[in-house]
Amino acid sequence: MSEAPDTMTGAAADGTRETDWLRLDPRTVLVRVVLFSGVLAGAALPVTFALAGPRPLWQAVAWVAAGVTLALLADIVAETVRLRRTRYRIGAERVELHTGLLVVQRRSLARERIRSADLTANPLQRALGLVKVRIGTGEHTGGSESTLELDLVTRAEGERLRHELLARPAASAAPDHDPSLATLDPRWIRYAPVSFLAPALGGAAAGAVMQVSEWFGAQAEVIDWIGDRFQDISIPWMIVVLVLAATVAGAVGALGLWVEMWWNYRLEREPGGTLRVSRGLLTARSVSIEERRLRGIELVEPLGVRALGAARVDAVATGLVKDEADKHTDLKTLLPAAERPVADRVAAQVLREPQPPTGAPLAAHPRAARTRRVRWALGSALLPVAVLVLLGLLLTPVLLYAAAGCAVVLGPVALLFALDAYRSLGHAVSGAYLVTRSGTVRRTTVALQRSGVIGWTVKQSYFQRRAGLLTLTATTAAGAGAYDIPDAGRSEGLAFAAGAVPDLLAPFLEAVPTQEARSTER
Repeated sequence: MSEAPDTMTGAAADGTRETDWLRLDPRTVLVRVVLFSGVLAGAALPVTFALAGPRPLWQAVAWVAAGVTLALLADIVAETVRLRRTRYRIGAERVELHTGLLVVQRRSLARERIRSADLTANPLQRALGLVKVRIGTGEHTGGSESTLELDLVTRAEGERLRHELLARPAASAAPDHDPSLATLDPRWIRYAPVSFLAPALGGAAAGAVMQVSEWFGAQAEVIDWIGDRFQDISIPWMIVVLVLAATVAGAVGALGLWVEMWWNYRLEREPGGTLRVSRGLLTARSVSIEERRLRGIELVEPLGVRALGAARVDAVATGLVKDEADKHTDLKTLLPAAERPVADRVAAQVLREPQPPTGAPLAAHPRAARTRRVRWALGSALLPVAVLVLLGLLLTPVLLYAAAGCAVVLGPVALLFALDAYRSLGHAVSGAYLVTRSGTVRRTTVALQRSGVIGWTVKQSYFQRRAGLLTLTATTAAGAGAYDIPDAGRSEGLAFAAGAVPDLLAPFLEAVPTQEARSTER
């Protein structure tokens, strides 16, 4: 495919002239080469030690240095060509991006369909005053056809593009006096160590130590060193100490990650009805969500965070789809874990409601729902106990003591989780919102616009039919796409669904004849 010429005398199809084509910042080459150099340096060290086994160290270093030099030269050439072959323009009707040498890509997005223009910048990019602009339509295409990336432009150019592409008529004549909805409270950092991320980071730290020691051929020495430190301690206590050490390391890592992600946090409402979340200490991020894409909010309360009376606020909006480029970024989070009153206040402000729908009183579920949870929890806890008992009878009586210990520990814990899961169940209608809550390890409270519900799914297993229960699923085009009301009473659940979204489920319900109607029929 040939590329269009750089100049034209006529107007383009969207009303802009070809001279309006713009190019990325030339320092893009420097940034990409520096990042690639870091990758090469990280890979060169283990490769050097691997090659140094059968040959002298200087020879391995020479081979690796030559390879790194050639790779850097090739990268400089490739990035220079990419820069010269990449251009973009913002037309009256479309945003266009042309790039490529052997395979020329010409992509464009209709401006009327653009829903987001997010800015990100890592420390090197921030030092040079550059940002990456990600323009999206919010469509669930499952690929990159709904997004354009400008990597990289100046900070001023990125802000200009964001304001220009997201410019909307003001929602009302009286703008908000204070556009800021929430700003960083340093006290929120205390919720980082109790998140699920802390133990994961602790395990990752332990694995990293073992992996690095293997690269240097010192893994056996590390294991022996750990064994020497605990030679006078029993194996169970050694395991406890190592787990505690990994937990502390994970907590420290969680604190550092929280600071990097949420420092300089600010949630504000911009003119024209756009919510903007800006945050980041080293890597600055700016995420915009149009209010007309908003279908509700979700209060997320992981177990540790909930124990401290806190919750996180996520947006339920169309178009917040994570692809491979965003799989490590939570684009939907409007507020990090904060005190529950703060979370409710922010939720109400985001939804422009006087009172938070998530604070509405919820209808309790039947006791049969509690019975189901208790049975499942006790069954899951007693299954390993039964396996240990069987192995103890067949192999060694020692396993019988282990089975007794598991029963004493797992049984009460499972029962507590089951009762908490039942207490967490609830649903209600609060004004224009349908509210549902469920979960125990990760409890979520969803306030979903009733007008945003496009369908109901009614599921009922054999055991639910016997207990008079069913699971309702509200289908929507936003957020997760479906939100459950598990184990609601059959008649109460159907009546709730029919009343929450009139005329959607009612045509499929059979009317129950009254006593007078049955007498008339006779």
